[in-house]
Formats: sequence, structure tokens, C-alpha cells
Amino acid sequence: MFTGLIREVGQVAGLARHGDKTRLSVSGRSLVPQLKIGDSIAVSGVCLTVVDLVPSDDSAQHVFCADLAEETVQRTSLRQLRQGARVNLELPARAEERLDGHVVQGHVDGVATLVSLAQIPGGEDWRLTFGVPPDLMRYVVPQGSVTVEGISLTVARIDGDQVEIAIIPHTYQETNLSSLQPEAPLNIEVDVLAKYAEKLAAKKPSKQFSVEEFVGKGF
Repeated sequence: MFTGLIREVGQVAGLARHGDKTRLSVSGRSLVPQLKIGDSIAVSGVCLTVVDLVPSDDSAQHVFCADLAEETVQRTSLRQLRQGARVNLELPARAEERLDGHVVQGHVDGVATLVSLAQIPGGEDWRLTFGVPPDLMRYVVPQGSVTVEGISLTVARIDGDQVEIAIIPHTYQETNLSSLQPEAPLNIEVDVLAKYAEKLAAKKPSKQFSVEEFVGKGF
């Protein structure tokens, strides 16, 4: 699992189709050297498995490769990435670490659309506005958690099918949000606890006995 706290912004080194596979290559400076084949890493909110490590001409840059399943290609925005695009990177949380952010699985639920990212007048924060697919809106609540491009964020306001979130300067500067333009696709993962709560609430209640049935059973 992940926490939604981005540790590095990498760059797409390549995205190519090899037969029936789509291979994504990403370069980075600090996290990538820690990887070995078989490790998990979240790329803009998508949990991927490292299948190859590639030497780079730049000694400061390191490259890893991950194969995208067809489900991943269809469900996420990764298929729209271009060489040089910035992507958020996070390694899985260790058991002994503090759980900052919130529980993030790296299982993207859908793709939202960036409406705007503008600095709030008279302040240092930014306001992120994006449209959420209708089937996911029931899991999004004010002051609740949502993962956007792998970033753990808190919902500030909901207006119809649009969600607003306040972005602090640190998040703006240390993630890929500042590089995105309106209409850009955003990987969204809703709070998994909300989905479990919905499933439990949908369970049929156990049979209820009437007073007559209790009497008939000797009570």
C-alpha cells in the first residue's frame, strides 16, 4: 500500500507497444536507484511492477520499466503520457513508518478531467478543480480523502460533478500538478473505506422475527 505522499517527480522516458504489451519507462534521481526487478512503485497513482532497470547516459538519472496490463491501459491516463511528461512517484509504505496521508492502494478507479488550477487571490494556496465521473461521485465527500495523480488530498467543496481542493505551495511545487493543463486527464482513486462501507450497508438485513413467532417459540 501507499500513503499518497509523493517522494519524487520523475519523467517519462518512453511509452511503447511491444506485441500485446505496453511498456512504460520512467527516469528519476532518488527513488529509482532504490528499485530492483519485481518491486512495486506508484506512478501518478498507478501501482506498477518493475520489470527492467535500464542504464542511462546521465549518471544522475536512472530508468525503470514497467509493463501495463490492458486493464491499466484502459482504466488510467498512463496511455496518454508522452516522452518528457512529469509523473508522481512513491514507493510502498514500510510497516514501521508513520502512516501520513491516507490508505492508498494504487488501484485507480477512473480518470477525472482537470478544469482549472489557479492561485487563490490574495493567498499562497492554489485551487484545484476537476470533474469526476458520475459513478465515482458517491464516494467523494467534503473533508474526505481522495487520491489525485497519486497525491493524497482533502476535498474542500463539491459543486455538481466538480470537486474543489486547496493545494498548498509545497504540493504545487513538489508534484506534477503544476505541469498539467486544463482538460488533462487525472488518475483518481477514491477512499477504499468508503467502498467497503457501501458494500456492508448494502447487505440484506438478517431475518426479523415477529412477536407472534417469538411467542410460538416459547419466549
